[in-house]
Amino acid sequence: MKHIVYLLLSTFIYLPLSAQKYMTKNGHISFYSEAPLEKIEAETNMASSVFDRETKQIAFVVPISSFQFEKPLMQEHFNENYMETEKYPTSTFKGRVKGYVEEKGKQEVVAEGELNIHGVSRKVNIPGTLEQKEDSIFIQASFMTLLKDHKIKIPKLVFLKIAEEIEVKVNFTYHLYEN
Repeated sequence: MKHIVYLLLSTFIYLPLSAQKYMTKNGHISFYSEAPLEKIEAETNMASSVFDRETKQIAFVVPISSFQFEKPLMQEHFNENYMETEKYPTSTFKGRVKGYVEEKGKQEVVAEGELNIHGVSRKVNIPGTLEQKEDSIFIQASFMTLLKDHKIKIPKLVFLKIAEEIEVKVNFTYHLYEN
């Protein structure tokens, strides 16, 4: 886990460390797929993320194998057959939060950047909300992604069990980063 956090922080290495950076090591990400024969849900609390209030840059990394499923066999198939976790162990996002202003309260924002899943990067615009409190920042977002956009292949034998479009939800609670 430490190497993932270091990888994430290295994304911001060129930025001077300041009191503007917020971090989480236990961000929550879930996804949901509803196909004619089966619903698939998984979640993780192991996403690491950094948000820089000054530059509005944001990045996260999530270990794919950390997603937990209700059925162990689903988790095994997810990691081995679809996500190829040994080859692509993490998913990442790097971008900027548009619409953010430094004031307390909830605000509508859009994260614009590169989402990398299964080794394939795509430009995305992810709408969400950002709420700033005294010493914490909360970010929530929900978006849809297509498996084909990330070259995730579904065998014809199971196409009625796995939807081509997946709903992803992100909930991060950031705290001031102190080095």
